[in-house]
Amino acid sequence: MSRYRRYDGGDPLAPPVDLAEALDHIGQDVMAGYSPERAMREFLRRGGQDQRGLDDLARQVAERRRDILRRHDLDGTMREVRELLDKAVLAERGQLARDVVMDDDDRTFREMQLDQLPSSTAAAVSELASYDWQSSEAREAYEEIKDLLGRELLDQRFAGMKQALEGATDEDRAAVNEMLGDLNELLEKHAQGADTEQDFRDFMDKHGDFFPEDPQDIDELLDSLAQRAAAAQRMMNSMTPEQRAELMELSQQAFGSPELMEQLARMDANLQSLRPGEDWGGSEDFQGDQGLGLGDGTGALQDLADLDRLADQLSQSYGGARMDDVDLDALARQLGDQAAVDARTLTELERALRDSGYLQRGSDGELRLSPKAMRQLGRALLRDVATRMSGRQGQRETRHAGAAGDLSGATRAWEFGDTEPWDVTRSITNAIVRTAGEGGPALPVRLRIDDIEVQETEARTQAAVALLVDTSFSMAMDGRWVPMKRTALALHQLVSSRFRGDALQLIAFGRHAQVMEIEQLTALDAQWEKGTNLHHGLLLANRHFRKHPNAQPVLLVVTDGEPTAHLEADGEVFFDYPPHPVTIANAVRELDNSQRLGAQTTFFRLGEDPGLARFIESMARRVDGQMVSPELDDLGAAVVGSYLGSRSSYRDHFGDWMDGGRGFWVED
Repeated sequence: MSRYRRYDGGDPLAPPVDLAEALDHIGQDVMAGYSPERAMREFLRRGGQDQRGLDDLARQVAERRRDILRRHDLDGTMREVRELLDKAVLAERGQLARDVVMDDDDRTFREMQLDQLPSSTAAAVSELASYDWQSSEAREAYEEIKDLLGRELLDQRFAGMKQALEGATDEDRAAVNEMLGDLNELLEKHAQGADTEQDFRDFMDKHGDFFPEDPQDIDELLDSLAQRAAAAQRMMNSMTPEQRAELMELSQQAFGSPELMEQLARMDANLQSLRPGEDWGGSEDFQGDQGLGLGDGTGALQDLADLDRLADQLSQSYGGARMDDVDLDALARQLGDQAAVDARTLTELERALRDSGYLQRGSDGELRLSPKAMRQLGRALLRDVATRMSGRQGQRETRHAGAAGDLSGATRAWEFGDTEPWDVTRSITNAIVRTAGEGGPALPVRLRIDDIEVQETEARTQAAVALLVDTSFSMAMDGRWVPMKRTALALHQLVSSRFRGDALQLIAFGRHAQVMEIEQLTALDAQWEKGTNLHHGLLLANRHFRKHPNAQPVLLVVTDGEPTAHLEADGEVFFDYPPHPVTIANAVRELDNSQRLGAQTTFFRLGEDPGLARFIESMARRVDGQMVSPELDDLGAAVVGSYLGSRSSYRDHFGDWMDGGRGFWVED
């Protein structure tokens, strides 16, 4: 049998979650020094271009909370009681004035009783408990006070009771008292561990009409009752001492006897014992003028508790927080269906990021960007570089075919990033054999990715590239940290996907230098140690060049400062500022070694320091190299362009980059 329910998933035609946008934002934050986990949390907090984030939802929650407190006060029940009391007294005075047969002394005594009623509403109601009403209208109004108090007190603990018991008979009130008695017995039995599932079933069979939420076991019943009772207690705590005292005095008149209050007090004690974790001691500062009755006030306190829980869930600031923690039903109840749809979309986005392979947990349990994510980021950065180099915003990228080496006569299955030509005959044959094996028709032939084979080439290293990036204190301080990482990632993506025969080494140099994988460099936190050890970086670069004696050495150096550190003979770092002559001499000597190895050298100077400009220019001139002074946004294009221009086999195709050559391509 099919079952249907209301669709609550938002717009069914809405586009799927945009992982590309999310990954771009996460990558930027990771390169700025955030952990991938924190970067993902920041994106969920901010949201995307067309997607509200957690901050927007949390702001709505806070506004809703303020609105409840700003519009309401807790004096609604007392106002209703006062109005009924005034109605009763007025009707009684009218009856006394009209009654011509009444003894004058009796009339005078009664009028005196009414004149001397206390100003306190609760005290006046109590004093009139034994009054012999002469007016039937006055008697009905007074009885309505007792009925209202009973219904309000029940509505505090059982939502909807105020309306359900309107016009209730003595039998209805007896049924309520019986339910409360049986409920307290069940709760006390449960506290002793002596209850059974059948006890709960028997109770629900007998009194289930009082519980429209239809709890399925004793724990569900306890949870709903305790949450409501705790909200009722917080409402009492939120009242002024005078309001609280009047209400307690009035409550004894509920249904004309103290029995109801006794049962409710017993129930509250049982619930507080069984659910001590509920907030029984909190209070709120209501500042409005729209009076809330006891039941509605308790509902408002429950709403505030809901909103507080949602604020905590949306903050995602506790250990192990996940978007799955957000109560979508409560969010829809408090803010509307669209808010729940927005939160569900963020939940799907978080799940997709984790399940898509973009984020992985390392052996230490920390979340990291996966190689797949690094490739995706690299492609995006490379497209940006292409746009900047071409100067044609939004124009489609162009592919150029070409083999990375000489054809060997062998073939192999196509892999992501391959640029070798297809072996068409082998690819079509694979498709035909596969189709026949699957029992399909011989025609038409449909190619799949795993059918494709490419012609192998004999790999040959064409260039040995060393990219040296300054990771000194000033790079982080002056906002050059992220552009440096973006540049390294773009160049790494270009070499690994288009010039796979080239050997690229990334070298970070601060107070000392070290070779880094792209994942290490991308995740590197800002270094706050002073020191620019170009000497050590050049030592590592020359070691890389010597490992590839048949390759064209290409040296690319990104820096914003003169050398202020070098390695001593014992391996210790020497630092001095202003730069020591020995430090300069060591850096120059190692740069000369790069030239002897045949390195084509380009320095990328960041910053406007004239002294640095003169120093870098003299270093570049010394080795017949070049100095480029790009804007930060153009650093990636400058480095990639210099790399392309330095490769002799492609120089004629692209033109020398410094002379304005614009040829470039990236993968779609």
